[in-house]
Amino acid sequence: MKVVVCTKQTPSTTAVFTVDANGHVSWDDPGGKPNIVNPWDEYAIEEAIRLKENHGATDAIALTVGSEESKDALKTCLAMGCTEAILVSDSAFDGSDTVGTARVLAAAINKIGDVQIAVFGNRAIDGDTGLTPVQVARKLGWTPLTYVSAIKEISNGQITVERLLDDGKETVTAPLPVVISVVKEINEPRYPSFMGIRKANRATIPVWTAADLEVDGATGAEAAKVNWGHVYAPPPREGSVEIIEGETIEEKVRKLVDKLFEEKVI
Repeated sequence: MKVVVCTKQTPSTTAVFTVDANGHVSWDDPGGKPNIVNPWDEYAIEEAIRLKENHGATDAIALTVGSEESKDALKTCLAMGCTEAILVSDSAFDGSDTVGTARVLAAAINKIGDVQIAVFGNRAIDGDTGLTPVQVARKLGWTPLTYVSAIKEISNGQITVERLLDDGKETVTAPLPVVISVVKEINEPRYPSFMGIRKANRATIPVWTAADLEVDGATGAEAAKVNWGHVYAPPPREGSVEIIEGETIEEKVRKLVDKLFEEKVI
């Protein structure tokens, strides 16, 4: 059984971007901060490694779609303990929205073959949509299991997980293969070891292009339904402050209560 963890290289949480007068963001200038592994994906990477360590997976393969620079994120995955890493990179995929990216990831997972579990982080900190895992599941025809906070058991071709919901926890059993997206409560990501870092730096990461994949559907900027070309800051909130005066606390409280009644707050 192979496990694939889909990850993404994103700007640092401390990156500073500028927006010009036309609402265009200079994504290529993160204020001198290096790009990093998407923080939500760290939990997915850790869980993929644990699936190999504790649940009999033969491989934990890190997969990303991006530029050549995204190899840095994949090397972090290898340093943490993933057994392989694959970069999918082609100008034909540039500007893809979540649907286009899902098509590419699904094609790559099919090319890897014998994958029973694809693991994702809850969302990426740049787009913050959380859509890609379920879209990949749809393209693969696999069961999506979202908000997974624990993997309870894998046996007899089935997986049992715990999902963290707004109003409690839910235990679900589904037949393999599945796509799962995990929340941070699932584990505590490990730090890459020194030996792991040295091994990752020596690793050769294969690069797959559009010619290597059978992508079902259009990709790239022309096929995207979402346009990030105009970004703007929300208008500042306006408000005022009124200081309630009084000789005693009781007097101030009475005035406050009267004011709240007038404003129909209570």
